[in-house]
Amino acid sequence: MTPAEVAERVARGEVNDVPVRSSRSAVEIVRANIFTRFNAIIGVLFAIILVVGPIQDGLFGFVIVANTGIGIVQELRAKRTLDKLAVIGEAQPTVRRGGTASRVPTAEVVLDDVIELGPGDKVVVDGEVVETDGLEIDESLLTGEADPVVKKPGDPVMSGSFVVAGGGAFTATRVGRQAYAAQLAEEASRFTLVHSELRSGISRILKYVTWMMVPTALGLILSHLLTLGLPGDAAIRRMVAGIVPMIPEGLVLLTSVAFAIGVIRLGRKQCLVQELPAIEGLARVDVVCLDKTGTLTEGGMDVCDLRILNGTDVGTDVGTDVGTDVGTDVGMGVGTGVVDVVDDIDDIDGSYVGQGPVEYIRQVLGALGSADPRPNASLQAVIDAYPADGSWRCTRSLPFSSARKYSGASFSEPYGESSTWLLGAPDVLLPTGDPTLTEADELNAQGLRVLLLARATRELDDPEVARGVRPAALVVLEQRLRADAPDTLRYFAEQRVDAKVISGDNAVSVGAVAGKLGLPGADAPVDARELPQLPAGRDALGAALDEGTVFGRVTPRQKRDMVGALQSRGHAVAMTGDGVNDVLALKDADIGVSMGSGSEATRAVAQIVLLNNSFATLPSVVAEGRRVIGNITRVATLFLTKTVYSVLLAILVACCQIPYPYLPRHLTLLSTLTIGVPAFFLALAPNKERARPHFVRRVMRYAVPSGLITGLAAFATYLLARAYYTGPGALAAETSAATLTLFLTALWVLAIIARPYTWWRVVLVLTMGVAFLVVLATPWLQAFFDLRLVGTTMPWAAVGIALVASALLELTWRRIAHRFPA
Repeated sequence: MTPAEVAERVARGEVNDVPVRSSRSAVEIVRANIFTRFNAIIGVLFAIILVVGPIQDGLFGFVIVANTGIGIVQELRAKRTLDKLAVIGEAQPTVRRGGTASRVPTAEVVLDDVIELGPGDKVVVDGEVVETDGLEIDESLLTGEADPVVKKPGDPVMSGSFVVAGGGAFTATRVGRQAYAAQLAEEASRFTLVHSELRSGISRILKYVTWMMVPTALGLILSHLLTLGLPGDAAIRRMVAGIVPMIPEGLVLLTSVAFAIGVIRLGRKQCLVQELPAIEGLARVDVVCLDKTGTLTEGGMDVCDLRILNGTDVGTDVGTDVGTDVGTDVGMGVGTGVVDVVDDIDDIDGSYVGQGPVEYIRQVLGALGSADPRPNASLQAVIDAYPADGSWRCTRSLPFSSARKYSGASFSEPYGESSTWLLGAPDVLLPTGDPTLTEADELNAQGLRVLLLARATRELDDPEVARGVRPAALVVLEQRLRADAPDTLRYFAEQRVDAKVISGDNAVSVGAVAGKLGLPGADAPVDARELPQLPAGRDALGAALDEGTVFGRVTPRQKRDMVGALQSRGHAVAMTGDGVNDVLALKDADIGVSMGSGSEATRAVAQIVLLNNSFATLPSVVAEGRRVIGNITRVATLFLTKTVYSVLLAILVACCQIPYPYLPRHLTLLSTLTIGVPAFFLALAPNKERARPHFVRRVMRYAVPSGLITGLAAFATYLLARAYYTGPGALAAETSAATLTLFLTALWVLAIIARPYTWWRVVLVLTMGVAFLVVLATPWLQAFFDLRLVGTTMPWAAVGIALVASALLELTWRRIAHRFPA
């Protein structure tokens, strides 16, 4: 189209204006952090305290405001990071306008645009095919059917699908919100909260707490009003004091903050996290599946060897300069096998072997390279080594497909002959037992990639075109290993994460490459064609995957089956990849990791995109996930210990018909010093521990006994103080003694959770203790928090009870750790 026609369609609104966002809007972030069920409960209780006073009993309300503000600020920072990174990773389709092809943002595609497609490209709008060159499109993201669909001119294409082989072009017929998959595409690229054991576990805990709050509140208010005869305002304050600490509201906010900070940290390393719970998933990974190309090796290759094969009739008449039978001319006096090895392709000149086979093979390879407008890395290396001279005319081409593992083309040669050639995997093009395979295997064992050039005896569109081919030459390619790959593999081994190399290349070759990088088990590569097939062989396939490390000749469907088999054996699987053949496995893996330079299709389905294409970023990604989930599990015990002892104290007070021992200000102080401030620092600390399942069970296993011991110790001190103190100020003295026991016991819980100790963890615990002493020693803080220890007998008794409770806590934690080892 002309620029005028494009402008006309933009004016009519016929543009692909689907909003694609990488995160929630600022309004949604603010709304999500403020308007929560628990903020509503806290808000109501805070409003009650504002009415009945004094203001220091409403400090918990200001803490909620502060925590909510932190959540909003951190998520807004994460949003800015995500938005910037998403722009970097956004694909730009190639459209034909004004007689030239140019790349434009997806949002600028207009109706009737002609859009070019190549392997890995995503179809961004609905359209109709106008030209095709072996175009195969995978519509599995829309239909669930994994088999690629061959497209011909006039066939429809749908947005959300992607090209797996060949190329072509289509005309946009529906754009924007009218496109078939526009809503799916928008949802797929938007901030989402997918299933998360951490979030669902916290939600389940909070639901149980909500059920307990209503009857507890009624019991406390009725007990204080009717039985104890306290004034209404005093009864309400005691009721609020009993209810507020039951709500682990900070745990929800701290989880969001930890996720958001994790996203920011990874964003600074050019790692785009498309779904926040992916951070949690990373912590649970115990198997990472790696595709060799693009992860262990760099994208580029170099031709290092060309071997002309004997015993094959390359052509019946290739021209007067070449000879009538290359196989016969070359093979005289040599026998079977390799006739000659061209070790240095740069030194080949026209005099070699009578100027016949070598020059002819070079011309064939050059013509094959020029016949593919979108060459892969292997073919690009061939193109660089053997540039085409333009004398061969391509009449038909067959683009490379990872399912076929070969490409091909038909030519009209300069001498008037027609020929069809295939270039691909020797073990796919040749029958078992062919002597050429022995030579190829020896090269593969050295970590080299080997391609077979063969002349086909059938037409290129024949489904059996690869049958009965006549081998002509072996093209040997050398892959560029990533310098950072050995350290990355070593990191996974140290962290007890099994690395599995799953590649479509020859198994021996992949094993040799992995062996050079020091991967354990690389000396026993497995050919995937010999593995059990699904669905009957899922258990056997899983067992084979557990035993093996390197797998070659894996088809795209097998990659998906392998991920499923590993998951069926209880593994949490991360899959890395950059090619279209990795998409199905990336979709099904627990965590899909795509390279930024990979195809648009892989980036669309992956939860994490490494925009810097660095395999060395993966350890940072895994470490960040472990830090987040490990620390949240740690601090969750703090929050839920408070919930347990708050529920216990409320029940004991209601049953004994005595006043609730604390005011809201007391528990606000204790929560800040023993939970709020320490939890914030502990949630951001380094943590390499691999996350384990059953979050709720493991947290409650420690929180319940800790809460019971802490609550009983505080209640025992309270009862003892009630018997010891008499007179008008007795309740304040009783509360102060009970607060001292509760603080010391809760501080010991913090000391246990802070292990293993480092200098800053020790300083953190000691600082919280000193802060409480400052409150007790400062007159105006004593008055503000209504805390004043009376005499020496009862305060020391409170300390003694706290010491006994701390010893019980230590014994209990050690017993639980012994019974349920990590």
